[in-house]
Amino acid sequence: MGNVPLTMSSSVSAHSDGRVRSYSSQDFLNRELSWLTFNERVLHEAFDERNPLLERLKFIAIFSTNLDEFYMVRVAGLRRQVAAGVQQAPPDGMTPRAQLDAISDRVAGLIARQQQCLHNLLLPALHEEGLRLVTMADLSPAEWLMVDGYFESQVFPVLTPLAVDPGHPFPYISNLSLSLAVEIRDPERDITRFARVKIPPSLPRWVPIGRANHFVPLEQVVGANLGSLFPGMEVLEWHPFRITRYSDLDVALADEGDDLLEAIEQQVLQRRFGEVVRVEVAADMPEDMRQVLLEELRDDEEGEEGMPVTDRDVHAAGSLLELGDLMALASLDFPHLRDVPLLQVTPPELRDPDSSIFDVLREQDMLVHHPFHSFENTVEHFLEAAAEDPQVLAVKCTLYRTSGDTEIVRALTDAAARGKQVAVLVELQARFDEANNINWARTLEDHGVHVAYGLQGLKTHTKTALVVRREADGIRRYFHIGTGNYNTKTARTYTDIGLLSSSPSLAADLSDLFNMITGFSRQKLYRKLLVAPANLRARTLELIAREVKNALEGRDAHIIAKMNSLVDAEVIGALYDASSAGVEIDLIVRGICCLRPGVPGLSDRIRVTSIIGRFLEHSRIFYYHNDGEPEYYIGSADWMPRNLDRRVEAVAPVERPELKGRLWSLLQVCLRDDRQAWDMLPDGSYSQREPGLGPTRATHVVLQGDPWGEASGQPTA
Repeated sequence: MGNVPLTMSSSVSAHSDGRVRSYSSQDFLNRELSWLTFNERVLHEAFDERNPLLERLKFIAIFSTNLDEFYMVRVAGLRRQVAAGVQQAPPDGMTPRAQLDAISDRVAGLIARQQQCLHNLLLPALHEEGLRLVTMADLSPAEWLMVDGYFESQVFPVLTPLAVDPGHPFPYISNLSLSLAVEIRDPERDITRFARVKIPPSLPRWVPIGRANHFVPLEQVVGANLGSLFPGMEVLEWHPFRITRYSDLDVALADEGDDLLEAIEQQVLQRRFGEVVRVEVAADMPEDMRQVLLEELRDDEEGEEGMPVTDRDVHAAGSLLELGDLMALASLDFPHLRDVPLLQVTPPELRDPDSSIFDVLREQDMLVHHPFHSFENTVEHFLEAAAEDPQVLAVKCTLYRTSGDTEIVRALTDAAARGKQVAVLVELQARFDEANNINWARTLEDHGVHVAYGLQGLKTHTKTALVVRREADGIRRYFHIGTGNYNTKTARTYTDIGLLSSSPSLAADLSDLFNMITGFSRQKLYRKLLVAPANLRARTLELIAREVKNALEGRDAHIIAKMNSLVDAEVIGALYDASSAGVEIDLIVRGICCLRPGVPGLSDRIRVTSIIGRFLEHSRIFYYHNDGEPEYYIGSADWMPRNLDRRVEAVAPVERPELKGRLWSLLQVCLRDDRQAWDMLPDGSYSQREPGLGPTRATHVVLQGDPWGEASGQPTA
């Protein structure tokens, strides 16, 4: 339908009879607590005995790194709001202070569960399989000698002991670094001192001891050899600790003439000095040492924007901190303790060596489904073919996150070297990938690529590539629009959908979009593409409102939406209105969901499913029944304020009937999943479905073959 206006507009408060309905704070769930509930589902995968042991260990690591980012960004932001006296609450009504208190209580319970799972379940089970983490006390004399030799040759030269006394101020402690707090006694002066030793992140965390697959943590190796660092002193005790700092970027350009690249570089450098928001300590650290550490951190952070750290910000865990490092152990070669390897396939349309990808796309649109379809043989192949084809005149692409081993950058630089016009939008503000993207931007510029850094005040999150080709009948444009990044690594572990096409109307929209993000344009009108911030919010509300109109007129009405997160209050209000009007709504939301499903009189017809499993559910798919003429959309945007208002996003219709059928099949197997799916309850909690004899019996068929088979089970394994 393009941008043809619909007959009814949607509002979070408008009823068909003109009455106004307002929604109270009780109708919304808190975003931060919903995220913690999501991470709890991730942690559950570590408890789930149906998963192989090393995969369970992997989920412990993912839970830990997820929590790190949550504190660096979300908790840090709340702390700054409290320090600034902000009282404004989100739609759920919780003030920043109330959110911090609730987060603290919830996280304490999650950490306790994480420690129970790791130390009581996983490590003992791995011990039985021959993979063991041991202590220095467990080593034989010969093993001691070997580890000591490793310390002297590889570790000792890297270490820098830092004393704390009147002549040595408390040292700067970098974000997420693992350190030892050491208490030392000077026997000549009979005084005790505090010292800090940083565990080098450049060295392997798990030190082999000589026995196959037996390791001792690096911090224990350092701790056992502290006498070498403090000769003549008595080491009384040592305990590991770790801090988390505010790490979001706050790029405020003085005017439009400022250099965004330079501003981001400065922010990345400043990030390491952000205020401390969390202190992790080993459970056996004595209280007096904790207090010394907190006092020194408070003094060190005086004058920062956030709140000073207190006892409430101290997380006492087990003997092991920095559990993200467990990912290295989860990658060890124990095939029987890991998932069956995924066999990726090339779509049938691209298997004919005598037909170019442009020949195929000239005749028909294609959908690719990663990781089941090979990223290398589809998306990378598309851009490599564009670089090599002498008929290609121009290539345009957006890069939000890319990987070090990607062929995407190589294809873009090759295209420029062959004389094609190549323009790339590199999003410098992709969180925690800023430094990587700065490097990629400079690499591309060095090869003659025209590089843009985005629009002021907006992140460019869309995943799009456009190829302009001269053909016998004129100029034709080919393109890819996807839900995932141009990242070879994540394409193997995230589920994403991509549309490859030469549709003239969508290609024209993409040309307008690229002109907007690389030049000066205030483009608002698009033929078929839903673009944020131009029209995505309004069109989404219109599409929901059309289902409301059909329901009120007695027609079937149904919405299915698959996304990462659902936060936007206006969209949630529109869904509540739709439910009240009789629209059936199925939401597949992996992470945050601020909507309450199944509340009588509010959301009776809304069901929310979350799928957590082997692959990260990352695809965004939207289905609107449209009175029996269904419309499907895929794209990069979740229903969150940032995606609808503060990012450049593109959501594209999928129009070929066969491709619509494939998306329907995918949505249905997600909704029928009884292995990895959780049902959300009205109070925001989740209930995992009981596995039965349903479609998951054929999981291995999906992993090794047709990713679209309707009877082949949940395609995300």
